Amino acid sequence: MTFKIEETTISDIHGAYQSGELTSAELVSRYLARIEAYDRNGPAFNSVITVNPRAEEDAAACDAAFAKDGMTGPLHGIPVVVKDQAETAGIMTTFGSIAAKGYVPENDATVVRLLREAGAISLAKTVLPDFATSWFGYCSMNGATKNPYDLDRDPGGSSGGTGCAVAANLAAIGIGEDTGGSIRLPSSFDNLVGLKVTPGLISRNGMSPLVVFQDSPGPMCRTVTDTAKLLQAIVGFDAEDAYTATAVIAGETNYLDCLDSQALQGKTLGIVREAFGDSSDPECAVVNDVMEKAIQALISAGAKTVDVEIPDLMHYIVYSSLYIHHSRHDIDKFLASRPTLAPNSIGEMYENKQYHPLLDLFEDIAQGPEDPYSDPEYYQRYVTREKFQQVVVNVMAKAGADALVFPTTQVQSPTREELDAGRWKTLEFPTNTLIGAQTWMPAISVPAGFTAGGVPVGMEILGLPYREGDLLALAYAFEQATGHRRAPKSAPEI
Repeated sequence: MTFKIEETTISDIHGAYQSGELTSAELVSRYLARIEAYDRNGPAFNSVITVNPRAEEDAAACDAAFAKDGMTGPLHGIPVVVKDQAETAGIMTTFGSIAAKGYVPENDATVVRLLREAGAISLAKTVLPDFATSWFGYCSMNGATKNPYDLDRDPGGSSGGTGCAVAANLAAIGIGEDTGGSIRLPSSFDNLVGLKVTPGLISRNGMSPLVVFQDSPGPMCRTVTDTAKLLQAIVGFDAEDAYTATAVIAGETNYLDCLDSQALQGKTLGIVREAFGDSSDPECAVVNDVMEKAIQALISAGAKTVDVEIPDLMHYIVYSSLYIHHSRHDIDKFLASRPTLAPNSIGEMYENKQYHPLLDLFEDIAQGPEDPYSDPEYYQRYVTREKFQQVVVNVMAKAGADALVFPTTQVQSPTREELDAGRWKTLEFPTNTLIGAQTWMPAISVPAGFTAGGVPVGMEILGLPYREGDLLALAYAFEQATGHRRAPKSAPEI
């Protein structure tokens, strides 16, 4: 019997290795065939920038190691796609930018090194908007990425390439990065589980920044269990990233031990109603309908829900935003540290028009202050961010809420036609992911169901800093009670 790779899990793959039903070489070959059939041809998702030319060689080495000593690590032989924001030694890394085409780093980003040490196989690098500067799947290096559930819709950004690839079963698991919502938003649009951790829990060393103290690499997977397994492999202190002191403060957690199908029983969840869109808008109404059913599922699984209000929510979202005020500094510092990387600054790319023309945030950042610390507004915004976290934590405490719940975005995935016409600006798009991002609190997006038109909707669960295990537990219990994950019809079994 041929092993079925569509919707397979890490446990399924490892079981097949141990039974002799499957080898790493066979699995990698089959994923590469799916990339060729569905990403390069067929529906032409356009989620992959570069296939690792050593993937088959790495798989053969994995098989040889297994024959000699058994499993090489917790992710032994698991093919993973990595957002092309992370440097990969000996493999072209573009950060989504045509200006960086041909750049081949000498060293792996820390998260890539940890994946390799855990036994994973780097299969491919995935599409992102130029230097992660959009909620949408536009990239000067590769063009537009499609949503596998509706080819006329966007897969989300900035980790939309990873989102599309994992959703369409072009790889087993994926790595994204989340500064303002770039893991959770595409996870919502692509029917995945996406986790943004407390900043610093996972090293950002070797990854291009957007706002360095918000940047958070993390898992994008089809199941909560795989999310926990991937997270376990990549957390921890890294001497190359001072922000990973967070990992020391958090301490060690076995995230798999946190998974409990009964975790919702007796929990109190705060429903943030002002984070729901206006139901008079059809784009919001379809999301709200799915969310109301999801809330009832939470209650049926044993949770108590209570409506809560975050005072002045929009004020805090707007005035704790630091993308235009800090990102130019962080990107330029990164570029300056890599003399073999062609562009010297985001301003240079802007002047030379080396970016996708629909990246409005890229343009805004390129015209932002070179030195954020000379901008009085920067400090005001930073203080507002501190206050934002305090306000949200106080809301949770007053309500006795274990977590807050709301739709990941207020509207469903926009169509390519809408985006091409300029319907949405990045910083005006109604995504709720900014709450977790700008409070530095962890959050997970989990499949909540589908609209009547078959478009996926994600539910976000927001928790206290360092409580990723609690979020995984709640998401797992919801997943087990509902089972909303399903493969897209656009990429059937081969």
